[in-house]
Amino acid sequence: MLFFTQCFGAVLDLIHLRFQHYKAKRVFSAAGQLVCVVNPTHSLKYAPTRCAAAQASTEQGLLPPCHHHEAVHDPQLVPCTCPLFSCPWEGHLEVVVSHLRQTHRINILQGAEIVFLATDMHLPAPTDWIIMHSCLGHQFLLVLRKQEKYEGHPQFFATMMLIGTPSQANNFTYRLELNRNQRRLKWEATPRSVLECVDSVISDGDCLVLNTSLAQLFSDNGSLAIGIAITTSKVHSAEAEM
Repeated sequence: MLFFTQCFGAVLDLIHLRFQHYKAKRVFSAAGQLVCVVNPTHSLKYAPTRCAAAQASTEQGLLPPCHHHEAVHDPQLVPCTCPLFSCPWEGHLEVVVSHLRQTHRINILQGAEIVFLATDMHLPAPTDWIIMHSCLGHQFLLVLRKQEKYEGHPQFFATMMLIGTPSQANNFTYRLELNRNQRRLKWEATPRSVLECVDSVISDGDCLVLNTSLAQLFSDNGSLAIGIAITTSKVHSAEAEM
């Protein structure tokens, strides 16, 4: 009976995922957009990343302990950008994509415009939905996080990070769009570099921020569809023409 129950549950999950993907494709196929269904990464044992811990220590006026025999940290190394995992990995920008794909099984979608369909929005915070977007010869990381910035009041934060340097990130503009029930909400900004910290971007509020009631207006049966478009900035385009 236990074996049957587990197998039946797995089949139901697969059917639900296929149904969500089919429904999203039916809605957005007319616009020629690729759809990626993203399952949540949920952890009851939220472990902040090293950059988040360092930021918290700085805000509290605390400095990390000094060890005379400790190796000097390479500023070019990037910590793992999956914040819900206590992942000790760090490496150079060139290998971030392979780490995310091989270790954390993060999907990558190619195309000028894609649709990010986050499922199970009802899960308690903290929860992350993460996907990589390959466009214009670069890789971007979209992070949607459900987090309680104030106790008992969860919010959704969506931001786009370039897997590159801050100067490279300044060459692009990303747009996040929610569109449902004759309502439309857009956020447009310059992506941040993964050399910066996802946690700091969210704490600064420099991203698309939705409270629970607003997220429910745009969700459909617990799923939230976010249209993503990335373009080169006007300044960069003008310099290229010159």
